[in-house]
Amino acid sequence: MKIAIITKTLLTPICLLALFTPSQASAQLIPQPWVSVGGKDGDVTYAVGARALNFGVEVGIGPDSATGVDVLKFISLPVISPYVGVGLYSEDKGVAVSGGVQVGATDNVFVGAGYNSIRGFNGQLGIRF
Repeated sequence: MKIAIITKTLLTPICLLALFTPSQASAQLIPQPWVSVGGKDGDVTYAVGARALNFGVEVGIGPDSATGVDVLKFISLPVISPYVGVGLYSEDKGVAVSGGVQVGATDNVFVGAGYNSIRGFNGQLGIRF
């Protein structure tokens, strides 16, 4: 319980800072979709997401069939793109915080890893058009 409170306390200011960081003018306009599979407490979790203009949206299913939406802010660096986010989930799960990184594997494919306080750790595979 204490770890969850500390995690949310630390990630909330980081999320707010990332949301107000100016984005690059040359940000890609075509959405970059991805799928995500992870787990928490022995349950498999799933999500799909898309990113455009250094913002992203991810719709996920967590433990106990809790569904939710996360809004993500990406920080574009040359090879990697770290992100932070905040979301809202059903089934009395409440507010989620998330963070992770996406890395370009090839010109058209990227992989990622992240953590969501409700859906747990996850791996991502996406396409860049």
